[in-house]
Amino acid sequence: MARPKKETPAKAPLAAAVEAVKEVAAKKTQTTEEKVYLQAGGSEWDISDCKERAVAAFAAEGHKASSIKKLVVYIKPEEGKAYYVVNDTENGSIDL
Repeated sequence: MARPKKETPAKAPLAAAVEAVKEVAAKKTQTTEEKVYLQAGGSEWDISDCKERAVAAFAAEGHKASSIKKLVVYIKPEEGKAYYVVNDTENGSIDL
């Protein structure tokens, strides 16, 4: 004689709430595309990635990117450059 299958109880309210929170968190972690443009003097530059490019330039000079505690980027459209200062001591520039 076959045993009847036990019915699984409906999810407890707390478990259902936890699942709902997980779904909302998963939706919020989706990335959004962001672009930042600078327009001046009849020219336009995409400066969305200036921070990453400044870090890459700093690392290309032989420094460790993990050593950056403070990064400041100055945009100078009249020169077509972005200047950066790392940890108040090291500096450099990148082309826009």
